[in-house]
Amino acid sequence: MMTEIVHGKGFLAEVVRTDRRKTATVKVQEGKVSVVVPKSTSMNTVEELVSSKTRWIREKLQLQREYQPPKPKEYVSGECFTYLGRNYRLKVESGSVKAVKLVNGRLSVQVPVSVHQRDRYVQAALVEWYRDHALEKLQEKVERYAKVVGVSPSSVNIKTFSGRWGSCSSKGHIQFNWKVIIAPNRIVDYVVVHELCHLHEHNHSPEYWRCVERVLPDYRECREWLKENGDTLEV
Repeated sequence: MMTEIVHGKGFLAEVVRTDRRKTATVKVQEGKVSVVVPKSTSMNTVEELVSSKTRWIREKLQLQREYQPPKPKEYVSGECFTYLGRNYRLKVESGSVKAVKLVNGRLSVQVPVSVHQRDRYVQAALVEWYRDHALEKLQEKVERYAKVVGVSPSSVNIKTFSGRWGSCSSKGHIQFNWKVIIAPNRIVDYVVVHELCHLHEHNHSPEYWRCVERVLPDYRECREWLKENGDTLEV
């Protein structure tokens, strides 16, 4: 089968036809552009879509060309760690007990002198601190937004997820990926509202997304931010 290609301004876009979609979407992944459309979509429609998205496509391609994976953390003083979208410098100092504090714009970690493998100790202490703060902040946000959404979750907890930011069971138990607390406040709000709206609609139907939009009109931008930056939310 011949591959269909649309010639954009400075890029090529591959057309992917499928029976599993009712709407068209443009994807830019690993420096490649693809247009996923229903099988019956005409090439004129595809070309118009690509043309209307040209600026967005070129920006995404440029960002992907410039992207450099973050360097592995060494867990030493001076390194930058992010909490609720704000950057804080790490300060590692000797102390008699394990303690992590956010003071004067610095994330301070006390490490007993006798500890071996200080980097692992500091990492474990930071993860524990992030998890504790994630549970506290997420429970606060759930309580606030549950009133707006008009739902009452059965429980709220945190978990280490792979490739997702939250889950909501049919019995109303909500779990969040604790790493989302690294993201900006608005993104955390989006993840909270996303799961709370599942208590109305346990799917991703148009009605579900209307529920999200009623609370967060800019949810699309938040969702896009997570797609673009989610893999950088690490401690």
